[in-house]
Amino acid sequence: MRITKLVAVAAALLGVAPMGSSAQTSGAKNPVRPLIARSDVRELPADQQIIQALNRLTFGPRPGDAIKVRAIGLDKWIDQQLHPEGIDDSAIDRFAARYPAINEDQDDLLARYTQQQRERREVKRERADSNMTAADSMVLRQQLQQRGNLTRQVVTQLQSSRVARAVASERQLQEVMTDFWENHFSIYAQKGGPEPYYLRDFDQNVVRPRALGKFRDLLEAVAQSPAMLFYLDNARSMADSTQPTLNARGGLGGMRVVPLRRGGRGAMRTAEQMQRQQQQQQQRKRPGLNENYGRELLELHTLGVDGGYTQQDVINVARAFTGWTIKPPAQGGGFIFRPQVHDAGEKIVLGHKLASGRGMEDAEDVLDILARSPATARYISFKLARRFVSDTPSKALVDHAAQVYLKTDGDIREVVRAIITSPEFFSQQAFRSKVKSPFEVVVSAMRALSAQPDSTPRSAQVIAFLGQPIFGHQAPNGWPETGESWMNTGAILNRINFGMAVAAGRLPGVDIRALPALDTIRSSPRDRQVDVVVAMILNGMVSPDTRAVLVSGEHPLLANGAGGNAIQDMSPAEAADANAGMSGQEMMDGANGGNAVRVRPNQNAGGKRAALQGRGFANIPQLTGLPQIVGLALGSPEFQRH
Repeated sequence: MRITKLVAVAAALLGVAPMGSSAQTSGAKNPVRPLIARSDVRELPADQQIIQALNRLTFGPRPGDAIKVRAIGLDKWIDQQLHPEGIDDSAIDRFAARYPAINEDQDDLLARYTQQQRERREVKRERADSNMTAADSMVLRQQLQQRGNLTRQVVTQLQSSRVARAVASERQLQEVMTDFWENHFSIYAQKGGPEPYYLRDFDQNVVRPRALGKFRDLLEAVAQSPAMLFYLDNARSMADSTQPTLNARGGLGGMRVVPLRRGGRGAMRTAEQMQRQQQQQQQRKRPGLNENYGRELLELHTLGVDGGYTQQDVINVARAFTGWTIKPPAQGGGFIFRPQVHDAGEKIVLGHKLASGRGMEDAEDVLDILARSPATARYISFKLARRFVSDTPSKALVDHAAQVYLKTDGDIREVVRAIITSPEFFSQQAFRSKVKSPFEVVVSAMRALSAQPDSTPRSAQVIAFLGQPIFGHQAPNGWPETGESWMNTGAILNRINFGMAVAAGRLPGVDIRALPALDTIRSSPRDRQVDVVVAMILNGMVSPDTRAVLVSGEHPLLANGAGGNAIQDMSPAEAADANAGMSGQEMMDGANGGNAVRVRPNQNAGGKRAALQGRGFANIPQLTGLPQIVGLALGSPEFQRH
């Protein structure tokens, strides 16, 4: 019987994707079709329309949000969220000023990083050149760790600020779109070198300001971002030795005469002779062409895997982006184009000829071609429809959004508007059909309980424990965007235990005793307490099975201690193994792109459990009464979907 109940609970979360057809198709050169008139009939009742909008266009409603939206008018509120520049967000901006490392001037940060690297090399050299005792070696190792604190501070403060803005920003749709694009243009914080410093600029100055702008503008800003140039190795990509390059002034080199100072006589060398000599030198030190960014630009950022490109297109796109690189950290680390290493030969990309002898405009033209492609319009529209409507959005919706994309020259705001005001968005099939990601689970729980934003690393750490470390996906394809990728029995249990930990006061900024709606019912009968919790956390909608769990306090996955009393570390394998015994800052430094919900063997269990316990996520007390109802509601299928 117990197994049957367990399976039923898992099925409630696993079986949520509505039937439909994927709209992702191949082909890169379809004509722009006229917009087809579509029905504006909304299937959901008015109150459920508001709940649907708050669930999908924000990171979950706060107490009182539905009333505010109803007073403003749903369509007017949606329009306000589509224009974040008109929303006062000064409160969260003041809060974000608390993060000293990510608010420091970029040049100063990179200068400190350069000094830190210099000192690390000196310490290692001293260690290698001397006969050290074990005690001396320990001191040097501690010095190296201390010098790495700045990098850890940048990473943890950036992760914490992401969560804080998602929790407390009034510009909720902008934050949802920032989350979407930072996963679409996924970057791994632990790539090495100065990547964390570049990510700070990527989040604050590249993605967030352009999250609802023109896709072409966002695409170029990402392409020129040091974070992306470093992550996908384009900063090191140079013309192969067989290809012509440009001189420092941007022109092709021809015959040149250079005096050779031998015995006072002026000898002459041709440009070809000099080029041959330079090529021999460069072959020893120059890495040559790197296709990583070119491939991901086509496959992940624009056309999609079925977008109609070839391997030769990948090569020619990579050639077009040679010379797009980064200044050294000591010089500020910003974007720079270096014509001397740019492949200036002729290229053909998706049937478009790029003439020889050109420089930076090669890549600019590639971005134009890709941003205007019907394949890109479909791919971006499909991903946005999947984010906002359904894991399997209808072809009709994706086609409509793609037409809006092409008609508006890639206006993200208008594409999103077309999707979130569509009949599909307000359909019964879409309502509560999507499983929340770990990021969405934690942030929505904080918002549901009117939590204050958390300036510590702990909220970001629990997101990592649930399987989604921020900027922690090693592969460039980003975290899963569909529900089945996040759900199995272990993940469901983890989310239930998370709910109990939150209700127990283990998450900073959350105190259920301070909630007026709950404070007045502490001595009320349990049925009354359940009614209030359902209204506040579950928007008044609960299944009979979930209500029975809330009333009885007995959950099949927690029965007889089967679920334990701790949040299990479900971050990717390398991250978790590296986490054992680390400090709070170091806990978040590693992750890869493995299965986000895989439960690993209990290796280094002592170190992991100690780390979890130190953050309040182990030894969760057995709750009773109102806190128990709140914890079970947060772990319910109704809350885990949106």
